[in-house]
Amino acid sequence: MPPIDLLDATFAALADPTRRAILARLAHGEATVTELAAPFAMSQPAVSKHLKVLERAGLISRGRDAQRRPCRLEAQRLKVAVDWLADYRQYWEESYGRLDALLERVQASDAGAGPGGAPGPRTAGGAPSTR
Repeated sequence: MPPIDLLDATFAALADPTRRAILARLAHGEATVTELAAPFAMSQPAVSKHLKVLERAGLISRGRDAQRRPCRLEAQRLKVAVDWLADYRQYWEESYGRLDALLERVQASDAGAGPGGAPGPRTAGGAPSTR
């Protein structure tokens, strides 16, 4: 699957809270459909549909162990989404840096304010009064 299609499939699969819960469960180890369905108020066929979406996105794989067909997490596929999101990390770090600087300026100007947050008396030229 080309990277953009893989990214679309990954985010589409992650958009559903049930599928995210299934992935969280599989992060602790493989499980069968029956085991995965247990905490949900839905049928095994409904859980199987969720598993098909996760499998198409490459987020899980299904094996065969005698009569069992355990599902396992394929976490490396999440890397595509993580890498895409990481591209925005610098943007957010810079935005938070600007916000921190603004807050420091506001707090510094509030520290120079008189009682009740009102500015102290000023001279005719606008400078704070020394009285």
